[in-house]
Amino acid sequence: MSCTATFVGWGKAIPRKIRTNADLATLVDTDDEWIFSRTGIRERRIASNDETTFTLARDAADRALHKANIKGEDVDLVIVATLTPEYGFPSTACLVQAAIGATHAGAFDLNAACAGFTYGLTVARGFIESGLYRTVVLIGSDTMSRVVDWTDRSTCVLFGDGAGAVVLQATNSPGGILSSYLRSDGTGAQLLIQKAGGSRHPVSPQTISEGSHYLRMNGKEVYRFAVTATTEAALSVMADAGWTNNEVDLFIPHQANVRIIESTARSIGIPMDHVFVNADLYGNTSAASIPIALCEALEQQRIKVGSRIVTVGFGAGLAWAANAISWTTPTTPS
Repeated sequence: MSCTATFVGWGKAIPRKIRTNADLATLVDTDDEWIFSRTGIRERRIASNDETTFTLARDAADRALHKANIKGEDVDLVIVATLTPEYGFPSTACLVQAAIGATHAGAFDLNAACAGFTYGLTVARGFIESGLYRTVVLIGSDTMSRVVDWTDRSTCVLFGDGAGAVVLQATNSPGGILSSYLRSDGTGAQLLIQKAGGSRHPVSPQTISEGSHYLRMNGKEVYRFAVTATTEAALSVMADAGWTNNEVDLFIPHQANVRIIESTARSIGIPMDHVFVNADLYGNTSAASIPIALCEALEQQRIKVGSRIVTVGFGAGLAWAANAISWTTPTTPS
């Protein structure tokens, strides 16, 4: 019998500091009504000086391993989905690998921006279903506050920091990740970009003065792309899994903007009471948004054995991805 990739552990790490819409009103020309009406976001978490992409990823991974009752030495592979790595190199995944004691594991970072975790689920699934590895730790971790221009109200109101992790393991029982979908369109690369800091525009006095190391986004075009892309991806994995919209128990989309989530749900035909939303509390945490949402859905007992779940993410690249998951793990507290 062929093996499947199933979820056996999960955990999240959220920074302590909260930045509300009222706080942002002291930084830029905005207010709570303006932000909430356009995004559905009320507050976001901001990493303190001692909280980084690595420390959040490590803490989320530790909690996921504890939940799974798995030791670090039994992990075969560590993947960190991030667009804000701890360093240019080495990879954040290697730092996590050492910190969790995964002494026999390979490790690498995956950058598909905000679609990173959904891409990572597909990558981890491939390693497991091929028989190459049995146990994979997948983490989405980002500190978007470090790349946001806090004088640009069109972007600074959207983003926050955090991490979420899952432990995926090979089993011979039905379920787990049933279908995956990956797509990209590099012709839209300029719509969401950090221009400086790479090999094309290394950091220099000029890039710093221009502010080109900050995230820049064409919000209207990204919104249009996001609704179309996430609808396409979700419908594709649902069809591949043999599910209708009425058979999806929980839709967990990337938490970029509540208005995008609502539009996508309408397009797919999934009612909002079957959609998980926590963007109001965290904003867009990039690759961390879906694993954090997954953890909270489990905490709130909105997922049980047999639940049919669709995850869908989108981000810079442009890149988008989705997964259909049949949940197999008991979710009672360990």
